[in-house]
Amino acid sequence: QVHLMASGGGLVQAGGSLRLSCAASGSIFTINSMAWYRQGPGKQRDLVAAITRGGTTNYADSVKGRFAISRDNAKNTVYLQMNSLKPEDTAVYYCYADEIKEGSSWWADYWGDGTLVTVSS
Repeated sequence: QVHLMASGGGLVQAGGSLRLSCAASGSIFTINSMAWYRQGPGKQRDLVAAITRGGTTNYADSVKGRFAISRDNAKNTVYLQMNSLKPEDTAVYYCYADEIKEGSSWWADYWGDGTLVTVSS
């Protein structure tokens, strides 16, 4: 059983920066991919950025060049560095991780609690 704890949300002015963190804890086999999703007011929950255990990344077009996802495998932690923030980035941000077991088809995924990011104009 894996628990995800996100932190780093807050209020920032347009053009500013924030860094979100999410740490996985509990009984862990292997954390495979980790990702950040967000859900803005009146919108669907969409993928922001994802990263594999090996470091391959994927970004939504709306954040390319502004956001950077990274991870520390030793700490089972994923980060999202958000620069040049825009009011359109205002959303609840959710951490996601999936877990695998070597030599097995066993798989599980987990969601953390959301952390609110508010960007003022």
